[in-house]
Amino acid sequence: MSKTILVVDDKQSLRQLVRSYLEQEGYRVVEASDGREAIFVARHEKPDLIILDIMMPEMDGYEFMRIFSKEADIPVIMLTARIEENDRVLGLEIGADDYLAKPFSMRELAARVRAVLRRSERGPAESDMLRAGNITVDRAGHLVTIDSAPVALTPSEFDLLVILMASPGRAFSRGELLERLQRGMVFEGVERTIDVHIRNLRTKVEEDPGNPQYIQTVYGIGYRFSVSGQDS
Repeated sequence: MSKTILVVDDKQSLRQLVRSYLEQEGYRVVEASDGREAIFVARHEKPDLIILDIMMPEMDGYEFMRIFSKEADIPVIMLTARIEENDRVLGLEIGADDYLAKPFSMRELAARVRAVLRRSERGPAESDMLRAGNITVDRAGHLVTIDSAPVALTPSEFDLLVILMASPGRAFSRGELLERLQRGMVFEGVERTIDVHIRNLRTKVEEDPGNPQYIQTVYGIGYRFSVSGQDS
């Protein structure tokens, strides 16, 4: 069955261009012209991925994400005409999985769509469980629990946790983590993207995010997962 993608942008010409290209790629595409309409469409169509413009009338992309992220765990690719790093970081902080600056090529958009959808899927080979302390990760079920209580993670946060937990004690550079999240397809992603995902992840899985027990910073390198919590 074809994956459904929701394209949200106030410019009809752009929506039609993206729709035409993605339909040629085999996807089912639905549209919305602003955040309010997007909430209605997403609730009824239950898309597999959302391509979301940030600057829109009525309700912008940031507000849409603040509202809808509480209802469903659907990966989001953020579109922005702004190039400032703070704008990209804000989108990641509130749950976007990737971003793409306008203008962009349809080929690159399609590549990012494929990469994000792959991150949100799990195959039989990854059906094993990962456990450390009070954290349990079911890779096949895409489920994380803390003390048996489910924790909602974005696909990128989930992948990042799996990468770190699968190699406890190993230090990963930000660049390496970014490349793994993008499945080797490195675009213009800034390494600060990883810092944002790590900060978000710590607030969800650490008892004291300011003094993390598991997801630890390796100064001058990047991050590692510590099972004992004794490393510094």
